[in-house]
Amino acid sequence: MQDSFSNELERTAFLRWLWRQLTSMRIALILLLLLAIASIPGSIFPQRTQNPIRVQSFLIENPTIGKILDRFGFFDVYGSPWFSAIYLLLFISLVGCVLPRAVSHLKESLAKPTLVPKYLDKMSHHQIADGASLENFAKILRKKRFRIRVETNAISAEKGYLRETGNLVFHLSLVVILIAIALGALYGNKGDVILNSGERFVNVPTSYDNLTFGRLQNENSLPSFALEHQKFTAKYDPANNQPLDYELIAGLVTNNQNRQVVIKVNEPLTIGSTKIYLQANGYAPVVQVKDKNGREIFNGAVTFLPQDGNLTSIGAIKIPDMNPQIGFVSSFLPTADRDPVRGGFSSYPEVLDPRLLISVWQGDLGMNTGVPQSVYRINTSKMQQIGLKALSINESYDFGVGTITFVGWKSWVNLQIVNDPGKALALIGAILATIGLLMSLFVRQRRIWIKIKEKGKSGATSVEIAGLSRNEIPGLADEISQLILLAKSNV
Repeated sequence: MQDSFSNELERTAFLRWLWRQLTSMRIALILLLLLAIASIPGSIFPQRTQNPIRVQSFLIENPTIGKILDRFGFFDVYGSPWFSAIYLLLFISLVGCVLPRAVSHLKESLAKPTLVPKYLDKMSHHQIADGASLENFAKILRKKRFRIRVETNAISAEKGYLRETGNLVFHLSLVVILIAIALGALYGNKGDVILNSGERFVNVPTSYDNLTFGRLQNENSLPSFALEHQKFTAKYDPANNQPLDYELIAGLVTNNQNRQVVIKVNEPLTIGSTKIYLQANGYAPVVQVKDKNGREIFNGAVTFLPQDGNLTSIGAIKIPDMNPQIGFVSSFLPTADRDPVRGGFSSYPEVLDPRLLISVWQGDLGMNTGVPQSVYRINTSKMQQIGLKALSINESYDFGVGTITFVGWKSWVNLQIVNDPGKALALIGAILATIGLLMSLFVRQRRIWIKIKEKGKSGATSVEIAGLSRNEIPGLADEISQLILLAKSNV
């Protein structure tokens, strides 16, 4: 029984020691550093929640190292067990470290200033003032907003508790930010969708190009609305081709009500707790493909990916329904120009003189392998090139087994649809952190003690004064000297 009791004491002592270590400021700083280091792989390696195609391509190109990285969660860093463990330990450490300090600081702030030490001459900034009374000192200290404690022959004064308050606010704000991140990870969702001009988006999971849910969210949590791409306008500076303004005019249907809305960069559309951001734009050439018998195989717009500021765009037109399969490796030039070295390129981002450059490939597109593919590229390793052509609008090209016609173009926009319930809380935490940091850096915390000192047999008195700067910031000696001058002048 004694051994059992002893083991229980040892376990209790160990747990207490472990808690003290976890809630120390040193461990909190170490965990904060580890969290920053742990976030680095999320920026280096592609993430499944953002770009699963890039992850798949990385695994194919790097099978050995990719398998090891995938096993340790490097392609889903922010959802990995080790990242979550660091996050939770940091949260517990900050709470356990800051809350007891906050309670202790509150008690100190409400308590009276400390009693005057017996030997003021042993203190820093010690001075003796003749011809000044305690009443004058008390009056001046109150005007300067010191907390004072008046005794029969002494005064204790304190100022600058906001420094420690700012320090605590800064650390508590980190806890608030961690809570905000957790709310977003649990109850938020984020998705992307590309809409061509005239297309309609309905807010269901199948309409998204990419969609991620929080841990406690599902498809039933999506708000009900529909959005139609009606018109997109981009304005550019002719002098330097720099964008001046982007504007999307869309039709919004919510609760059986149809209205027209405008979405701009940094001016998102808000639907309840969901925000819709205008992220990017580009062009989608409209093409018609027929087989050698004149039967229409494909007719529609194909989204191309911009490569530069002038919207020189690349894309892939895949025709799996032809036998053999046909693929067009293509480039779209909004304002076509040519250089002897660069070849064809776009000299301006608006559509002034469009060209569609196509390279025709015949063979296996690899669309039946089950491996995800990029919609903007074609794997030509099992294909043969059978044609090359630059097309103007309404121009056709006969590539032997069929024809392709460049019909025209449409504009497309990339919309990011986000519901982040922790965003406002994170902003509050960031503001509080900034305020707390400024308070802890610029507020001077100091104590001043004043005591009447008997001087000689004549009974004449003088005042003894000393101070202590808690944060060793210079200026306390000058403040005491000024205080003595004011007291002597009976201000």
